[in-house]
Amino acid sequence: MRARLVAIAAASWTLIVSAQDAPDIRQRGEEIYTANCATAYCHGPKGGFAGAPRLASRGFEAEFINATVRTGIAGTAMPAFAGKLAAGDLSAVVAYVASLNGIAASPARISGAAAASERPQPPRQLSTDAARGRQLFFDAVRGVDRCSTCHEVDGLGIPVAGPFSAIPADVRALRALAAPHVKTAALQDDTMPALVVSSGSRGVVFYDLTTRPPVLRTVEPTAVKLTDGSPWRHASALGAYNDDALDAVLAFLRAVASP
Repeated sequence: MRARLVAIAAASWTLIVSAQDAPDIRQRGEEIYTANCATAYCHGPKGGFAGAPRLASRGFEAEFINATVRTGIAGTAMPAFAGKLAAGDLSAVVAYVASLNGIAASPARISGAAAASERPQPPRQLSTDAARGRQLFFDAVRGVDRCSTCHEVDGLGIPVAGPFSAIPADVRALRALAAPHVKTAALQDDTMPALVVSSGSRGVVFYDLTTRPPVLRTVEPTAVKLTDGSPWRHASALGAYNDDALDAVLAFLRAVASP
């Protein structure tokens, strides 16, 4: 498997940045990694242990990191991020994971439109409230209780829930937000709130919202019964935030989210 992954990207791996740009690219990569990868599902903060193996100080080669991040690993929970992340953001994550293994970005000058497309996009200019809301939305200190455990914004986070259909008008509306897509799943002698990803003749895939982070389950169609409605409420996922923090989160969403 390792040899195949290396072969996929051996010829394409060169992170071309200037020495001045390299720290910014690694910082952007760490930000994207923290929002998408440093979760209880996957890897730990700064490449540490969690549900998936440690990434820091493993002696990984640059080609292997590049191929694994881009194409994933078949038969495991490691997904392919090519196509999910913009080209520049993808390269930034590769650069960050490479830096955890002592690999520095190539100090060559970017030139030409193709190379420029690999640059991470500069961060949005946000108001003070929206910038604070952004930090709260992706706050790694809150662990699985952060908003980005279930929501993806600007290519960061985990899209357990779908795209925003509307931004609540205020904190009260946010806490009272309905969850019409959440069903009740009856599985053997247990019931649970379920956000269904797919349902077909080969299997039913859904997120079990009983705990945080939600657990992705795949079961035989005959093993589960789904009924509309659930006692689960969005407010139950907001316990880590007070009203002032949620007000800032809403300011961030109004600035960047496109319902």
